[in-house]
Amino acid sequence: MPSANEFLEKVRENHGVVTSAQATALGFARGSLKHLTDTGRLEKSARGVYNLPESWGDEFVELQGRFKRGIFSYGTALFLWGLTDQTPNVFQMTFPQGYNLRNVKAEGVHCSQASKGIYEMGISEAITPVGNKVRTYSVERTLCDILRGGNGADIQLVTSAFKQYAERQEKDLPRLSEYAKRLHVEDKLRSYLEVLL
Repeated sequence: MPSANEFLEKVRENHGVVTSAQATALGFARGSLKHLTDTGRLEKSARGVYNLPESWGDEFVELQGRFKRGIFSYGTALFLWGLTDQTPNVFQMTFPQGYNLRNVKAEGVHCSQASKGIYEMGISEAITPVGNKVRTYSVERTLCDILRGGNGADIQLVTSAFKQYAERQEKDLPRLSEYAKRLHVEDKLRSYLEVLL
């Protein structure tokens, strides 16, 4: 088990944020987390999420720490992938069908649910503005999601995201087409791509 100072250095390297699961993976006991919190060397920012007192918290990590099954999606995922410069004023997350959303909605999160096959499709990791990794849907999955109705994405946001995607070197058009087929947005996707590519 690392010493408290070694552990805190690892937390510093992780942009000042650590989850209890990450602490356990580093071999640091959960009781030791409590001791560091009680002595003021760590602060508990959310259930299972801790940060150094001198660091900024990371709302993305805190939300995912509280709602582990939530995947950042729609406008929030666009922001994480750099396909919009609009900072999300409401976080959007997708959960598996049947997940109890009461607590998530109480946090002000805009929630969606998806069947198991759709929920698991395209899960990836993106870097938050603070520099931490969080689970989000891939760029291609997110673009298909925003073409579906009922997610609050306006036409300007969608058009801008597709323009930026078309300019990227690292686009995966076969995967984009595959996701569009599975999510039943092939015709909408085709109309955007014919204009942009």
